Amino acid sequence: MADPDLILVIDEGTTSTRAIAFDRSFEPVSLAQAEVPLTYPDDGWVEQDGQDIWQKTLQVCRDVISEIGGVDRIAAIGITNQRETTLVWDRQTSAPIAPAIIWQDRRTADLCDALKDKGLEPKVQLETGLLIDPYFSGTKVAWMLDSVEGARARADAGELAFGTVDSYLIWRLTGGSVHATDLTNASRTLLYPLSVDAKADWSSEMLSMLNVPEALLPEVKPSGAHFGETDPALFGRAIPILSAIGDQQAALVGQGCLAPQTAKITYGTGAFLVANTGQDIPVSKHRLLGTLGYSIEGGGSAYALEGAIFNAGTVVQWLRDELGLIGSAAQSERMVADLPDNAGVYIVPAFTGLGAPHWDANARGTVTGLTRAASAAHLVRAGLESAAYQTNDLLTAFAADGADVSVLRVDGGMAANDWLMQFISDICDRPVERPDFMEMTALGAAALAGIRLGWVSEAEWGNRAAPGQRFEPQMAPDVRARLIEGWRRALRQTLTA
Repeated sequence: MADPDLILVIDEGTTSTRAIAFDRSFEPVSLAQAEVPLTYPDDGWVEQDGQDIWQKTLQVCRDVISEIGGVDRIAAIGITNQRETTLVWDRQTSAPIAPAIIWQDRRTADLCDALKDKGLEPKVQLETGLLIDPYFSGTKVAWMLDSVEGARARADAGELAFGTVDSYLIWRLTGGSVHATDLTNASRTLLYPLSVDAKADWSSEMLSMLNVPEALLPEVKPSGAHFGETDPALFGRAIPILSAIGDQQAALVGQGCLAPQTAKITYGTGAFLVANTGQDIPVSKHRLLGTLGYSIEGGGSAYALEGAIFNAGTVVQWLRDELGLIGSAAQSERMVADLPDNAGVYIVPAFTGLGAPHWDANARGTVTGLTRAASAAHLVRAGLESAAYQTNDLLTAFAADGADVSVLRVDGGMAANDWLMQFISDICDRPVERPDFMEMTALGAAALAGIRLGWVSEAEWGNRAAPGQRFEPQMAPDVRARLIEGWRRALRQTLTA
């Protein structure tokens, strides 16, 4: 048998799960994808079926293995995942006790408000780097334990396990023999200290504050580490799992941002700007998040500063699926390209509240500036433009926190839109660099596994040149200023509604 020559990456996102096989040059050779539907059972609630996540993951992995000619070609598995999404499952049956609560879910807003009213947010930010918000996993798991009959007693008895999606997939892939997560996912739970060392463990202070029993929690490992072997019955032989990392940190690695002051933004369901801060623990005074960037067992690690936009690609989906204004995401670019301006129309897409730097869980979306002259194309343009304005808000906050991003490295589905990338460059007044291959989350997980396999070194990866396109600012300063002032006016109306 020839030596295995491929890394199989599981990229479990918010609306779909994918498997991608990468060769030794980190080029994709096979891809399979399956949709994982979201459900919205109540206002601000967003859920998924955990069993469906697992079954779709298994399906796409098997599809890729079949297409490449068999499991013997797979040297390792890497995992990257939607973060903060919360699952609790039975350790005996591996069945989730309730639907997965998705990162966008806002059901714990009242609990978060109560904690903030007690003046706890400064203490939480100092301990975890995070703000008190329903976005994070900690309040979600507390809600689940209190809302599912018998769950808290079973958790106290050690019968249940908690994890983000990476942890659940590792559990299922290893036949229930490994309950683990990585530092990046742990750092998004509200339950893990930001300042970590080799002996760091879950935060007893946060576990007590949120009433989460330690018996529920997974072991925390570096992002590039041995997470166990797959159950041979799943794919025909055991495969080592050599990386697990949250999707936004994975994109940071994928873009080669291993040096301090490098940054990337991923435009997916939401949009996430992450800047590498090296060994400096980020402390934000402008409502950004301190987080773990990545870590490699026996190798390097970095902290990161992050800003989260909750709704980016979801705006395009809304324009397509709910309003019927476009037939596809690609059509949006053609539709707006010939418009001379936005006709004064702005969309503030607070479908599930507003993220950084506002952090208003109760905000709801608005459309402002409508006149009789406003057309469907103007609404589509306003939806696209909102991604640029929100990015500019983040960049302003990053600069105020001492992390001035001079070049914006982009990836994700929306980054394929040339008009939008130029508009982001114009509004943010800095170059935008887009690689030709934009599956940066999957590439980052592959890189970490490849480093573990010895296929590439950290230094080589950080210096890797990715072919792509660069967009330079072209907008007149007075036009830019007028557009941004219109956005700020719309934002004020949203936040005071």
